[in-house]
Amino acid sequence: MSLATAPLVGASGVTFAYPLRGGGRRAVLRGVDLALVPGEVVALLGPNGSGKTTLIRILTGQLQQDAGEVWLAGRPIRAWRRDALARRVAVLPQRLELPAGFRVSELVEMGRAPHARSLFGATAEDERAVLRALTDADALDLADRTADDLSGGERQRVLVAMALAQEPELLLLDEPTVHLDLAHQVKLLHTIDRLRSQRGLAVLAVLHDLNLAAAFAPRIAILDGGRIAADGPPGEVLTPDQVQRVFGVAVMEVHGADGGRYVVPDPSAWA
Repeated sequence: MSLATAPLVGASGVTFAYPLRGGGRRAVLRGVDLALVPGEVVALLGPNGSGKTTLIRILTGQLQQDAGEVWLAGRPIRAWRRDALARRVAVLPQRLELPAGFRVSELVEMGRAPHARSLFGATAEDERAVLRALTDADALDLADRTADDLSGGERQRVLVAMALAQEPELLLLDEPTVHLDLAHQVKLLHTIDRLRSQRGLAVLAVLHDLNLAAAFAPRIAILDGGRIAADGPPGEVLTPDQVQRVFGVAVMEVHGADGGRYVVPDPSAWA
């Protein structure tokens, strides 16, 4: 494998189980294999409880797998210091409350914390990174607004800017479109894809909307029962049989005027 196509991040044979109150453990991941190369975007799909968020936490080192290997840039995740890992990996969690009273520019500057070299305020390098992050996330017009004065879509743009201020190589998104209307979902995913192209980011995004995922990501991985049930191009992964097997819903394929292929619930199954 050439250096240009070497995985940036990967999991091999990863298993994980949560301890249960009163003893025992609940298995969540059972031998997961997944890797991303720089500049690649992968949508991670699966039913609720299939282990998507757990896998994100393991890839960031927040959780330690029970078995298997997880690595970043050729080194085991456990070998990275927390500050060094934070400079290379940024996460947009499902929920993050922005502290009230801070201007957006100040919040985005907080994303520079892993790069801090001084206790006495931002450096010129920090200021350049913040400006670039605000610009790239289409949030420059929000710079002087406060967190409690933002709509849902604006808050997501600020969260993206905070992540970009870290200047990461890997961006992990845990349901980034939750609570957003369709227009804001599309705009956010377009922004992330543009940033992937401009910055060469590897992006792993947990999504629920199958058709939105297919439009956004050229590669889709489906988690089911703690294992990767399918991994490949949307047309090969999101087949009616596969969707019904994993999600328990009968679907049918439809084709748009542009030739696009979509999966929708099959009305005949409702009778």
